[in-house]
Amino acid sequence: MKTQFIPTLLLSTLPLLAVDIQTVHSSASLYYELRDFSNSVQKDDGAFVGVGGDIHYKEHELRFTYEKGNVNTKQPPLQENLNNDILFLRYGYNINEKLAFNTNFINVMYDNMVPTDEAVAYGLGVTYSPSKALSANFTQYYTNYQIFESYQSDLALHYKSSYEKLKYKISLIAKHIDLRDKDSNIFSKNAQNNYTTAGFKFHSHYESYHFGFGAYFGKRVFAIMNDGFKIQHHAMEIDKTYALGIGKTFGDLVIRYQYIYQRAVELPMQNKNVDIVNNRFIVNYKF
Repeated sequence: MKTQFIPTLLLSTLPLLAVDIQTVHSSASLYYELRDFSNSVQKDDGAFVGVGGDIHYKEHELRFTYEKGNVNTKQPPLQENLNNDILFLRYGYNINEKLAFNTNFINVMYDNMVPTDEAVAYGLGVTYSPSKALSANFTQYYTNYQIFESYQSDLALHYKSSYEKLKYKISLIAKHIDLRDKDSNIFSKNAQNNYTTAGFKFHSHYESYHFGFGAYFGKRVFAIMNDGFKIQHHAMEIDKTYALGIGKTFGDLVIRYQYIYQRAVELPMQNKNVDIVNNRFIVNYKF
């Protein structure tokens, strides 16, 4: 049943594209991510593949990504490698030039290692743009992890500008996470009741080149990241995140590389100083 959902979703967009091709612009994306764990008592390394796209039609925007991951684990103590499948959806509607809203949906469709398998998250947000340069978004998420619940509030401020041929965007982000019924199980028992973390992002374009960096400070766990396109559903309390990205545009094709470093604590066994390094390669095609 679940495996039929994504083809059905893609087929359902074809009538939309056929309505008025002049008002539609879309893109398809593919990423491949290598993830390495140091000092972990459970994980060694793994690979993740994501496919998705976005469709813009008049005031509407639909984004979707399907991610499949495989991680080699330490055996013992674990008896098998990790496999998971996650679906991300986001719908946005522009009411006018200053006001828009967004809805998000995340489903951990399969995870063979943790009790947060089949977790479902929902998000509802609003964006206010007093000018073309400045905008603010507030999104409230609710996640049902089956064995506990999470409420997450995101506030993001964005500023866009340019200097000669350089275009850039600066984002300031704050997240607050409240966990409910976390003491009901050993998986989440060692987490705090709530977390607040802050971060910033910088992204720039110079002719056909892209460059960006970002960082998060403050602890977080079971967090929804990347505008609703990442969910950290394993019990890892992350206290530092640093990211760097570069890319280049070739006509309608964009190729990018991202390096992400995170430091975490594996909460069930209180194993500290776990280093997580992600190397992500992204291809985006606009049509």
